[in-house]
Amino acid sequence: METQTKSIGDLVREAESDYIDGTTQTSKYVEWSLYENIEKIDAYLSSKHTSGEFDSMGREKPFMNIVTASRNIWYRATDLDRKNVKIRPTKSSDDMIVFIATAHLQEWMRRERFGVFLNDWGRTLASYGSAISKFVEKNGKLTPSVMAWNRMIVDPVDFDNNLKIEVLEYTEAQLRQHPGYDQEMVDKLVETKKARETTGLQNKDNRADFIKLYEVHGNLALSHLTGKPEDDNTYVDQMQVVSFVASKENGKFDDFVLFKGKEKRCPYMISHLIEEDGRTQGIGAVEHLFDAQWMVNHSVKSIKDQLDLASKLFFQTSDGNFLGQNAIESIETGDVMIHAPNEPLTQVNNGSHDITSQQNFASMWKVLGQEITSTPDSLMGANQPSGTAWRQVEALQMEASSLFELMTENKGLAVEDMLREFVIPFLKKKMDTGEEIAATLKQYDIDKIDSRYVANKATELTNKLIVELALSDEMPTPEDQALLQEVAEKGIDATIKSQGNTRYFIPSEVEDKTWKEILKDLEWDVEVDITGEPRDTQNLMATLNTTLGIVAGLGGQPMPEEMKVIFNKILEMTGALSPIELSALPNKGITEQPQEPQLASPPVEPLQGNQ
Repeated sequence: METQTKSIGDLVREAESDYIDGTTQTSKYVEWSLYENIEKIDAYLSSKHTSGEFDSMGREKPFMNIVTASRNIWYRATDLDRKNVKIRPTKSSDDMIVFIATAHLQEWMRRERFGVFLNDWGRTLASYGSAISKFVEKNGKLTPSVMAWNRMIVDPVDFDNNLKIEVLEYTEAQLRQHPGYDQEMVDKLVETKKARETTGLQNKDNRADFIKLYEVHGNLALSHLTGKPEDDNTYVDQMQVVSFVASKENGKFDDFVLFKGKEKRCPYMISHLIEEDGRTQGIGAVEHLFDAQWMVNHSVKSIKDQLDLASKLFFQTSDGNFLGQNAIESIETGDVMIHAPNEPLTQVNNGSHDITSQQNFASMWKVLGQEITSTPDSLMGANQPSGTAWRQVEALQMEASSLFELMTENKGLAVEDMLREFVIPFLKKKMDTGEEIAATLKQYDIDKIDSRYVANKATELTNKLIVELALSDEMPTPEDQALLQEVAEKGIDATIKSQGNTRYFIPSEVEDKTWKEILKDLEWDVEVDITGEPRDTQNLMATLNTTLGIVAGLGGQPMPEEMKVIFNKILEMTGALSPIELSALPNKGITEQPQEPQLASPPVEPLQGNQ
């Protein structure tokens, strides 16, 4: 049996060459390069021309950046926060346990600064249309990070089923301190240090104390790990860290494998604002504006050239003795040209012409770019033309925001995948503890937990006190027991209310087990609450104010059934308030008709008298 003909180094060099120099034909008329696409996006975000900073005559080319504003709008409009991430139960019996699981999740997000990750991730998605995330489990921690596109080498068509290569640059000290690297290989490798390079193999700077490594992840032949020919047809997920330098033999390379081993799953995950068929990378705000940015720059360059020419003074004369002389000293203008015999010295008419047409041409492309990216002037904070109706502006904003709602939903689904595939399996492994955890909850969640906790904790304390009194021959009467329960509930309620919207949990308050034992058989149903979608705050506040007026007008009386249906429907459609939250309140007069015995009960009159 033949052995593998390509080493890991060969695979990396081939992938890097194809990535930099290759192109992808997605259809008959569409050909693109992932590498060139990323480099162009980076250039435009940095207000740099891909064709150089000067034209053929040495004149500087201006860059009127229109892509950054659109990228920032996409970034803001699709923002997600930690509070949007929740775990919901699939069975009513798991309700309290899932609250605890949510607390664990929030604790992990706080510890690993998941909010910072979401911000970096959202910015990358807005810039490139897609983002690569990495989840590394090390030393009992799961750390999420967002990978820079210009440090990754991936297949331009199929991300999941091909090699993922991360380009690393370490100093000699970092290599020697890395516990997993083969230090014998490190000794050989440090002798080949050179300056840091970009993915396109250009030097970043002149520092020669960095060593370039390639961290390779993929489903590869087992023989790459074992070196045995019989393992050529057996494939496993593995990770290898390799570096190489050109050999003395022409076309040959010396490979240095610093690490190799199996892995349970690839740590990388790709997500998109809107996925594009046939492409690994989606289309972000910047790429949508490639042509518009180019044409705006072209128009501004033409205007600049005209204004530069118009700022100069030229003269013409029939006397050849003045040729090449400057009629005005100490300034660069005033060159004299021969015009015609027997003519006086006159100024050449080199004034700018038809700049308005150039400005209109640039504006046309800017408007087109705004239409493509759904970023009208109103979203950029620009004043509308005089006489523009507010309703027209509001309708335009709502229409533009509908695309962002779809993008935000896709981000929410991607976060859900992250939790299912990486975070929750990690949390379930790390829950073998009885430590106290803290959770910051919404008012509705707090009411649900407190209503259970206060009653259960008060009963526990009351029973303990009753036992102590019984042992001392002071058995309290049923009335005294009820009073003790009431006092205990008030004391506990006052104590936990002082904690604000934060609650603390230990497993003994749920069951006499560790968190891992409690959550061992729990079926997780992870949902992302997309509260980060754009909302019309003014309309929401108007709805809440109207709701408050209706509730106050009832005066505690039950709402008619027909009115209740319409009322709940309004709340559901606007999303301002959930009818379920109202129904969970102690006084359910708004959403539930009270039973007849309660209407005729004697306590009604004293309550009315107090009012």
